[in-house]
Amino acid sequence: MAKSFAIIDSEGSIAFQTIGFERTNATERLPLPDGSTLLLCDDVLVQSLRAELAEAQSANKAKEEFLSNMSHDIRTPMNAIVGMTALAKKHIDEKSRVVDALNKIEVASSHLLSLINDVLDMSRINSGKMKIENEEFSLSDLLHDTLTIIYPQMTKKNHTFTFQMGDIPEEVFRGDPRRLRQIYVNIINNAAKYTNDGGRITVSVFEELKDDRCMLCFRCKDNGIGMSPDFLEHIFDPFERVASSTVSKIEGTGLGMSIVKKLVDAMGGSIQIESELGAGTTVSIQIPLQAIRFPLNTESLTGKRILVIEADEEQREVYERYFGEYGIDHKIVNSSSEAILELTDAGYHEKEFHAVILGKKAGGATSIFDLASYLTQSFPQLVLILIDEHNWAEIEYRANRSGIYHFLPLPVFKKTLLNGLNDALASTTEQENAFNSPDLSGKHILLVEDNMINREIALELLSMTNASVDTAEDGKQAVDIYESAAEGYYDLILMDIQMPVMDGYAATRAIRASQRADASRVRIIAMTANTFAEDISKARDAGMDGHLSKPIDIPLLMKALQQLV
Repeated sequence: MAKSFAIIDSEGSIAFQTIGFERTNATERLPLPDGSTLLLCDDVLVQSLRAELAEAQSANKAKEEFLSNMSHDIRTPMNAIVGMTALAKKHIDEKSRVVDALNKIEVASSHLLSLINDVLDMSRINSGKMKIENEEFSLSDLLHDTLTIIYPQMTKKNHTFTFQMGDIPEEVFRGDPRRLRQIYVNIINNAAKYTNDGGRITVSVFEELKDDRCMLCFRCKDNGIGMSPDFLEHIFDPFERVASSTVSKIEGTGLGMSIVKKLVDAMGGSIQIESELGAGTTVSIQIPLQAIRFPLNTESLTGKRILVIEADEEQREVYERYFGEYGIDHKIVNSSSEAILELTDAGYHEKEFHAVILGKKAGGATSIFDLASYLTQSFPQLVLILIDEHNWAEIEYRANRSGIYHFLPLPVFKKTLLNGLNDALASTTEQENAFNSPDLSGKHILLVEDNMINREIALELLSMTNASVDTAEDGKQAVDIYESAAEGYYDLILMDIQMPVMDGYAATRAIRASQRADASRVRIIAMTANTFAEDISKARDAGMDGHLSKPIDIPLLMKALQQLV
């Protein structure tokens, strides 16, 4: 019977040799004079050792390639950061040169950060410290955020990008939205990266039932360089990445797909990849999620007419299907000129529209904000709702100035659309009714305001409620007046923040710390020009119940006062 021996040298390297002799023991270690070890073993063990050796050698080779790649990829953005910093300092008086350098530093920094995040993610996963969250989230918001992140790369490479949404009955799920977004962004970015400029990328999201479980399905298809069968076998191995002569400047850690696979596995999902060299790749992911049902409210849509301006054919079909299903009176037009004709004709026949949805490419050659300004001036009764793929935070100021105060992100789901439209019409009614101030007869309010003009304005507004109002000019006066009044006398304290003697934070803490029975329940609302997030947080930490910004928003003030009724 043939046996084998392995010589393990003092550095741990292994060499194998098969010899023909019999031994009773399966394995035996014999030290040799030169410091190496003679390992006598049977064929089964030697095959296992050979496999372990091959795996270790492959892992070492991959790590060496990873370190080489990382060295190059980290140095590339670092060189840009260092070089552009030097250029910015050299041309400090040339604004355009400095701005250009800073923009390039920002891009390089973002890329460097993504490299570091990949390595840290892999480290967390391998150490078992990665945690999958289980929280309610909006699929609409998740997909909107994903598309917002990937659009710049699509535009930069001039790709034709198509997003398709299948029938998804519910749009709120329980799961880990941040990890899902990480998976989707990684897959789509890979498609963009490994597709030559001007390529085609299609992403679809739909729902399937599998073994009575809701499966959220994601599919990304591109016509990029594709992968060979050999590489496809190692696509999920750490540090692996496609080498191509047709797509240049491919950078990254090679950890992305390995991270994606581990995240999908951790969520109990599955991933399949189909690819053909030179013909493109399709990645399909299924994740089991718990669908959360939430109510649909169309109360404010009763008797209302909706005009939709939408040039995109697929999106027009979506609106037609959603509105038709619930019998909502609506009209869909292709362009702004058609919309103006419809609005004018509706006014002539006394069948006015109540709201206008501004969809994709609604303005045509005209800016969407110019169109909104015209509609606001010509048809002031209209509620304008923008449905768009942009980040609302970036366009909110311009939108508000043109009369748009309501926004829904693309892709838009049925309940999100109808609830959002209902809320927009309802909030308009609330704003109209807000000036019909609540009757606070018998209620007592303490107004704390050091500025005489602001105090006069607030008193005038509060007088509309029939409440009894006392005033204080600083925090110390406010505390004294509160403590000298009978317990339970004041229903509300409107507290300024920046005041002499004692500021609003200190005054609030003093009131909350007093020994009176009503110290914890008297409502205290900040009414201040300090409107940053940290200011609101400080007000809450001081013990305040709410925050109103200056200049005073009358509807918001009346809404806060309504809570006293």
